[in-house]
Amino acid sequence: MQNLRQRPLALTARTELFTHLAAMEKAGLPADKAYGLLKLPPAAQPRLDAARKLIVRGIDPASAGDRTGLFTPMEVSLLRAALAAGSPAPVYRRLADAYAYKLKLEKAVKSRMMLPAFIMALALFVQPLPRLITGSLSGAGYLKSCLQPLLVLGLLYFLYGQYRDWRQRSGPTAPGLAMDRLLTRLPVFGNMHVRRNARDFFENLGMLLEAGLPMFDALPKASGAVGNHVIRADYEEILPRMQQGDTLEQAASRLHYLGDTHVIGFIRTGESSGTLPDMLMRHSRGESEALDHFQQQLADWLPRLAYSAVAVWMAYGILGSTVFRPPAL
Repeated sequence: MQNLRQRPLALTARTELFTHLAAMEKAGLPADKAYGLLKLPPAAQPRLDAARKLIVRGIDPASAGDRTGLFTPMEVSLLRAALAAGSPAPVYRRLADAYAYKLKLEKAVKSRMMLPAFIMALALFVQPLPRLITGSLSGAGYLKSCLQPLLVLGLLYFLYGQYRDWRQRSGPTAPGLAMDRLLTRLPVFGNMHVRRNARDFFENLGMLLEAGLPMFDALPKASGAVGNHVIRADYEEILPRMQQGDTLEQAASRLHYLGDTHVIGFIRTGESSGTLPDMLMRHSRGESEALDHFQQQLADWLPRLAYSAVAVWMAYGILGSTVFRPPAL
């Protein structure tokens, strides 16, 4: 089993990995050749090299990726099911498309926030400038005033990364559960957070069932891939309910964090027609489009709010200084 201390590969690396593997599998290349032709970013390349060595020794790609941390547990489950069915090509393509879509959204938000971030950094140097000109602030004090907020932001970002890694290693804890519960209750964002986690569950469940896993084997793997531990605990109740005789529709209808309630109709249709994996994937695509629309709106409005906040802050700092005050008589 993969080392729990290893973080999953970055989204960019995972997109490159599965896009390449899907193309190589379609071309008919053996696994060892396919993995050998790929070059990932330096942080991910050692895992790829280690996985290829195991594949050359006869280990299947799913187990090799699991041992080296190249794949997440969810990806390992999908690949094992696909390999048992015959070919990993459909799973490679499905994962490549999913990660490419998420990467596109991530880049869209980041690109639109680059200019506001630059203006914010510029404002840090402009805002105390009047006090430097009037002599009320020394050169050293000016640099401290400019750089201190940047250092604080950098420290907060570093601490957030450490906290995220600690949460991944330690699993659910009281502070972590409190934070996860708070995320579900945030105005506007809380609802989208719940819908995103619910989308991930039903998307993963659909892919696992499509790959050939039995329902009772797929459910714990799908719920284990849910990032929010409070929502994950809610979805872990589906399996015991179904073991007691509930259908998936009945078990899902009792969830506290169901997300979009239209999923019940998709599940009902899928269970009655024998097309449950397809119905779950169709629902997930619709939810992805809704989340995409929300993120696009967020990407449109965040820069505007940032510009307004910076403009007000700069104006307050300049007008509040003594530059524009008449000299004392």
